[in-house]
Amino acid sequence: MNERPQTSEAGFLPEGEVHSYESYLAQYGSLTYRNKGVSMLPLLKEGRDLFTVEPRPEARCRKYDVVLYRRPPDQYVLHRIIRVRDRDYVILGDNCVNREYGVTDDDIVGVMTSFVRKGRTYSVEDWRYRLYSRVLCALQPLRILLYRVKRFVRKRLK
Repeated sequence: MNERPQTSEAGFLPEGEVHSYESYLAQYGSLTYRNKGVSMLPLLKEGRDLFTVEPRPEARCRKYDVVLYRRPPDQYVLHRIIRVRDRDYVILGDNCVNREYGVTDDDIVGVMTSFVRKGRTYSVEDWRYRLYSRVLCALQPLRILLYRVKRFVRKRLK
């Protein structure tokens, strides 16, 4: 692996450096990046937390893996696998209610291996993280139902 370039405080490459996620991972072996957006709350908070991704392994990804994947035409998303199917995956952000179907191994760029939350580094192998992932996925149908009920009630009250 080549020596990794220094990143800015925001977790981005310095100005003038142009890399796709794929080429960066191929060249340096891992990518640490600052979270953008709210789809992975409460695990990752925008502007505060970092996550590290390594290239997708040769073996298929597993349920509960958080993957960085390419959504056509040119968007990259970090979400969790909630179901592994024969040819693809069902993926959902921790703070989302709409599942994404049809994400294939070819779409997955990398798998999250660790994250920094409130300044503390956690491995995805940590028992607390593994418990969080399983509880979150188990409650996902209830969470979606509650969101839809809340949306229905708000529409009726308007």
